[in-house]
Amino acid sequence: MPLSLEEFQVAQMYMVMKMQQQNTTGEEGVEVLENRPFEDDDFGKGQYTLKIYRLQSKAPTWLAKFAPTGALVMQEEAWNAYPRCKSVIKVLGLTKEQLAVRQVEMLDIATDTSDYWSYVVGCSNIDFSQFQSARTGRGPLLDGWQDQCNPVMTAYKLVTIDAPYWGFGSRLEQALLAGERALFLESHRNCFSWIDEWFGLSVDMMRELEKQSDSSLNEMRRDRMVSLPGANIKRFLYKLLNPRDHVFNLPSVDPLLETPEGTLEKMNGNIEEERCRRFIG
Repeated sequence: MPLSLEEFQVAQMYMVMKMQQQNTTGEEGVEVLENRPFEDDDFGKGQYTLKIYRLQSKAPTWLAKFAPTGALVMQEEAWNAYPRCKSVIKVLGLTKEQLAVRQVEMLDIATDTSDYWSYVVGCSNIDFSQFQSARTGRGPLLDGWQDQCNPVMTAYKLVTIDAPYWGFGSRLEQALLAGERALFLESHRNCFSWIDEWFGLSVDMMRELEKQSDSSLNEMRRDRMVSLPGANIKRFLYKLLNPRDHVFNLPSVDPLLETPEGTLEKMNGNIEEERCRRFIG
């Protein structure tokens, strides 16, 4: 990733929030049950989340036909004490037997795929060999970019899947691994391709956006409404960064929706206020 460790925290928060908005409708998607701070002896301070994922329409036909209904509804608990994260999937303390069968795969965000799962997860179709951030000047990502970019970082993911379903458990495990691979690749591609949207935001500002996004997702499910992909997040950003421009209504023309070159800049470097304003070139 052509990001620093500190930048990746904000990028990842923004990516998760935006992709949840894009993939949630009144029937499926993400329901956020809890999102709160936590503190323990092992991880210290961090953020705990409890989410429900409903994925019926994204499953392959053979899986939707044979898998029990509950197999397509998943619960995720996560303890995020960045840069360490613990989830209900076993991520630490592998046994020698598990290490012996572990498969290591390198994912390069400058590449893309066109298999079934990349279609299901969604593909941004951005050519990083032509992409350059307007705000940071980073990019394009050409051959060997990992040795040329500054900053640069690697995100390590460990996935362990056990599907105890007789007759198709192995096939289900392979399908889920392929889905995870596609999700990791696309989500981290989005972290970089959306850099001009999140660059300059702080973790505190992202926490405020998360609260608004979680409320919107849950309201969407309760009212069985269909999400307008992307627009909700941009409206949240507009309202958060322009508090005097709204009470309950937004202007009829949303500059962040209508102006692709719209950017956010820190105001006078005031760290305490953490306020931003837009510059439209």
